[in-house]
Amino acid sequence: MHSITLLFASLLALEATLALPVQETSSSDNPPLRGSPDLTGYAPTSDLSTPSSEFDYKLVPGQKDDANDGYYLDFSNVDAPQPIRGSKGGSDPGPRNPLLDKQNSDKLAPPGTDHGGVINAQWPMGLSHSKLGLDGAGWSRQENTKVMPDAKKMAGVDMRLEPHAYRELHWHVASEWALLLNGSARIQALNEDGQTFVDDVRAGDVWFFPRGVPHSIQALDDGVEFMLVFDDGDFSEDNTFLASEIFAHNPKEVLAKDLGVSIDAFKDIPSGELFIFPGTPAPKNIQEQNVTNSAGIIPKKVTYSFHWSEQPAHEVAGGSVKILDPVTFPIAADFSAALVTVKPGAMREIHWHPTSDEWTFFIQGQARATLFTPPSSANTFDYRAGDVAYFPQSNSHYVENVGEEDVIFLEVLLADHFSDVALGQWIATTPKQIVMDTLHLSSATLDAISKEKQYVVQGKSPQAPGNGTAS
Repeated sequence: MHSITLLFASLLALEATLALPVQETSSSDNPPLRGSPDLTGYAPTSDLSTPSSEFDYKLVPGQKDDANDGYYLDFSNVDAPQPIRGSKGGSDPGPRNPLLDKQNSDKLAPPGTDHGGVINAQWPMGLSHSKLGLDGAGWSRQENTKVMPDAKKMAGVDMRLEPHAYRELHWHVASEWALLLNGSARIQALNEDGQTFVDDVRAGDVWFFPRGVPHSIQALDDGVEFMLVFDDGDFSEDNTFLASEIFAHNPKEVLAKDLGVSIDAFKDIPSGELFIFPGTPAPKNIQEQNVTNSAGIIPKKVTYSFHWSEQPAHEVAGGSVKILDPVTFPIAADFSAALVTVKPGAMREIHWHPTSDEWTFFIQGQARATLFTPPSSANTFDYRAGDVAYFPQSNSHYVENVGEEDVIFLEVLLADHFSDVALGQWIATTPKQIVMDTLHLSSATLDAISKEKQYVVQGKSPQAPGNGTAS
């Protein structure tokens, strides 16, 4: 009995030993991975001396003004921009990414009128993962719901083809609307009636291929870059129907029977995707590639290109606007677009689109915009060339030029005509007493507001008049 008791006691002692945490060992000059349990909880010493977190920094003009004034803060020449607006915020000793802070001053030190949270309405294409073509032939990068989860209606692809390179023969489930950013290209397509189309397009022109219509794109002598907009926020270039894949994944016997040729004809077909690849220069005479059949060519009124580069812009006080929608480009029945130029200090007026979300691509310049979402949420975003913006249906916004060169951007709607509601026009055409009772604006102020839609309003530089202060 005594021996059993001793054995039981030994087992309990062993169990207690096994339950203890393993004590890590270390060499004399290398501490263990984990610290002592004695460091848990209350400070083991009253000596809390550390290097001071205070440091010298400089505020920029406007940063000490009333936060609700919301002047644009130019952090471009400041080494360590600070999250301070008026009496709000405080210093940031780091760690941090100063370059991002400089480029996004309205995120670091938002106007006092910002409130709550809205969707992420900004995506720089420069942060998108590039898909590279074969043998130096080009590349693409895209924006879709993977990077902008709330941009559900539209997605964009920025694509570059080097001289003579091809975007492989393909089609999509989504419709494709494109603006050429630079260079020139030859495009070709076949519709479901067997009619064919071929055309040469250059920077500033537009093409449109309806969903399911197979087409090809080849860069001409100067290469080409274009922005593609698709009517599906989930769109991905990786889900495109490619000619190379169709041939690679059908039995050669079936291909031979379908096309009425020998099975030996397919011995050299690609084993998979070509995507973007070098090509033979297109003939100078486009008629050499105008291949037709008994169905003929696609009638001009419903062709797939629009030479937008030849349409003069409508001039307004703060810049210019030109519109392309189904009124003049009927084949793109659900796409409406505006190409907007905003001079320095001017702004695309506060507006919203009652029938569509807005997908916007910044081509040139530096701008900011505030997205207002009911009932009281508003965030301000900063944009540069190469950025995508997204504004949901009926959510108000503006685009203000905060740089020294013209801002040029493309705004795209999924709508049968381009339309918007301008805040200024609405206020100016509402009975004056209603507005005065609601907003407490004076009669003189209301008299100064234009009753006409402005599109782009002229303005002084957004830079605040005050001086920065060193701390």
